[in-house]
Amino acid sequence: MVKGTKAINNREDYLDVRDIIARVERLENAHIGDCALDGVALADCPDEEEHAEFVTLVALLGELAGYGGDEQWRGDWYPLTLVRDTYFEKFAQEEAEGLDLVKSDARWPANHIDWEAAAAELQQDYSSVEFDGETYWYR
Repeated sequence: MVKGTKAINNREDYLDVRDIIARVERLENAHIGDCALDGVALADCPDEEEHAEFVTLVALLGELAGYGGDEQWRGDWYPLTLVRDTYFEKFAQEEAEGLDLVKSDARWPANHIDWEAAAAELQQDYSSVEFDGETYWYR
């Protein structure tokens, strides 16, 4: 088990690309990725679960590479934050509150806003990526 970074999974509402990059680098330093690079059978890997995580994270970063953002790594730019699809409506509400468009403690009109429709409109400015069977949104 590689120590020093938390395993990345698709159950989080938010994923920080910097955490994904740090995890990939940590797994690389532990030679978890060598199995894939050297063509060694998966059964010969020191930790099959971490190997699978490594392959999945490298694929995710490959899909995000070059789509812009605020994080540069190995010559490409990446978005900082990925938002899980099932959390996007709550994310839209948090964004509106964070921009002071709606007061977080306001009952009216905040309790009458169609956050599903607001989230759908906000999503038009985002792109999606699949990560281990889950959709995440980024900008």
